[in-house]
Parts: sequence; structure tokens; C-alpha cells
Amino acid sequence: MQVVVRDNNVDQALRALKKKLQREGVFREMKLRNYYEKPSEKKARYKAEAVRRARKLARKRAQREGLIAAPPPRN
Repeated sequence: MQVVVRDNNVDQALRALKKKLQREGVFREMKLRNYYEKPSEKKARYKAEAVRRARKLARKRAQREGLIAAPPPRN
């Protein structure tokens, strides 16, 4: 991973790095690896994540088809 520092602006580069790490899921993985997770807990978490993804996809599909109202746009 590479972040370019422009005009000696380290704060901006640090913000960009944090954003990239967040997108990659590094912080989440570090948090999960902080302690031992039992195989049964891991399985339950994977299933819950799959359900969450499926619901999100169904919600987006329903919004596209006009079955439910889309959320108001953020400013």
C-alpha cells in the first residue's frame, strides 16, 4: 500500500492511509485477531455477515425496482 505525501502535508497523507486501511478491512481484522474466536462463534459470525449482505442486496434491488422508497440523499 502506498500513500503519496504532497507539499509536506503529513496529516492529509495519514488521513488517506487510514481511509485505505479502513476500506481494506485491516482494522476489523486486527480487532478480530486480538483474541481467540471459537470455531462455533466464527461460523455464527460468517452466517450473520452473509445474512446482512443478502438483506442489503435485496433492499438495494427493491429500491431500484421501485418497491420501496429510496433513503433521502445525504448532504
